[in-house]
Amino acid sequence: MIVMAKKVILTGDRPTGNLHLGHWIGSLESRVELQSTYDQYVMVADVQALTDYFGNPKKVVDNVLEIVADYLAVGIEPELTTIFIQSEVSALPELTAYYMNLISVSRLERNPTVKAEIEQKGFGESIPTGFFCYPLSQTADITAFKAELIPVGEDQLPMIELTNEVVRKFNRLYSTDCLKESEAYLSSVGRLVGIDGKSKASKSLNNAIFLSDSPEIIREKVYSMFTDPGHIRISDPGKVEGNVVFVYLDAFCDEKEEISLLKEKYSRGGLGDTTLKSLLNDVLQKKLKPIREKRESLSKKYLFDICFEGTQKAKSVAQKTLQEVKEAIGIDYFYKNPCDSRVF
Repeated sequence: MIVMAKKVILTGDRPTGNLHLGHWIGSLESRVELQSTYDQYVMVADVQALTDYFGNPKKVVDNVLEIVADYLAVGIEPELTTIFIQSEVSALPELTAYYMNLISVSRLERNPTVKAEIEQKGFGESIPTGFFCYPLSQTADITAFKAELIPVGEDQLPMIELTNEVVRKFNRLYSTDCLKESEAYLSSVGRLVGIDGKSKASKSLNNAIFLSDSPEIIREKVYSMFTDPGHIRISDPGKVEGNVVFVYLDAFCDEKEEISLLKEKYSRGGLGDTTLKSLLNDVLQKKLKPIREKRESLSKKYLFDICFEGTQKAKSVAQKTLQEVKEAIGIDYFYKNPCDSRVF
């Protein structure tokens, strides 16, 4: 009987704060679903986080176990998913160094995602080299595990394109097939808007409801949500489109028919914002209670052990790929037969 190897998925998060509802519907739920049918690696991307927080590494370090706790709390199982810490896998920066020889500066400058983030972060002419080259670091992450599927948003598609460009150039240049191309796994769920209604839910903008928030904080955030500024009296017709409360009800309430009826009533007048917010609060409290309780039951030692064991496995896999890459280039000096005079 032939057992087919599972396809490999690689995904991850920067440890710059706790994960929130946007992460949950955008990626965490799919990770829970995919882990039973794929060989899934989830990376705590602390090296990538340091491209922004190099002056405040404590923020990154302090959040490593926090997001691992979020992973386990939503149902990611360490028996099915390999959770590892990026900075502990030394093969990754070495692979990055080799890939830097294959891509020009002008090619990186044309990456629309990098261009947008440079503008967003206000780097101007003072772009940190680590940040500028992080797409090649991502290429190293993907190829080290020979990941075939990469869950990303549409804004990250240029990263997958660059990765495959590196793979093709490397394999062609060194007459090998040791690196695999990958494809994007696009989420069917759009980005969740922030509770202020102005932009996507974000850790840095502090406009999100976090998986670790207390019941009191959840309620406070729900009741502060942007609705329709023209809906002053209950009898006034209200706008559903752009109404953050309805966005969250659509995303998290299972009673779709009830939400549809509420939208009709709100549109013609006769439904207050407080009633809607009360319903949303109930929905989110019910959804988040088991996640919060599971999270609170996890000890730091257990979380550390999960990271350690997963990282050991990741090291082994990445090191094997690195060795294949070095063999292809021809710089595997000490892995050859030391008695062979042709080593040097």
